[in-house]
Amino acid sequence: MSKDFVHTGLVASLRELLVQGELPPGSKVPEAALCERFGVSRTPLREALKVLAAEGHVELLPNRGARVREVSLEEVEGLFAVTGALEALAGEQACERMSAPAMAALTALHERMREAFERRDLPTYYALNREIHEAIVAATGNPVLAAQYAMLNARIRRIRFASPMTEEIWCRAMAEHEGMLNALQRRDAQAMAGILRTHLKHKSEAILTAMRAEIAAREAAEPRRRARGQPG
Repeated sequence: MSKDFVHTGLVASLRELLVQGELPPGSKVPEAALCERFGVSRTPLREALKVLAAEGHVELLPNRGARVREVSLEEVEGLFAVTGALEALAGEQACERMSAPAMAALTALHERMREAFERRDLPTYYALNREIHEAIVAATGNPVLAAQYAMLNARIRRIRFASPMTEEIWCRAMAEHEGMLNALQRRDAQAMAGILRTHLKHKSEAILTAMRAEIAAREAAEPRRRARGQPG
């Protein structure tokens, strides 16, 4: 196995496990099982975990391996604030720089996402939604912005699974995407930036509401667990 796989494929595969929630927050990273799964020794696995620790996905425990990081409310607020600013800048630059073929491709993605929305196909909607946001960033031709966005977006994708997609939230998100496409087609950089900021703000609010509800439920259940003699 080449060193390139260790630095790219293995890191990407482990990151996707975290993003998809296969390794839940607070859980110990099962090094032996992952080594067997990916056919690697502990050395490259631990090197990959160092990369993921630097990205904020895991925390390294002295002489005890690694653990999936739990994300605080404050960190979620910070992630969305920074990502919202990056996406707003990406929207501005995409309005100025997106080529006609790229615009046509993004419009086609949007149409497919609308169809997924209309048939309430959430997995397909999520996949196309991600492609659209990444296409907007790619259209900037800005490698610094793209690199920072990719790192932050991976962390946000992991958090996203904490938030249910209600009908109200979904309809609003779809309407915001209609506005994004319209602003892009008109090359209205100011409108595009404003819609993206609002879009990320609404995502943040939904996730924070879900996280607060989960924290409140855990705190309410704690006295009952203690009364039954169960560990917290």
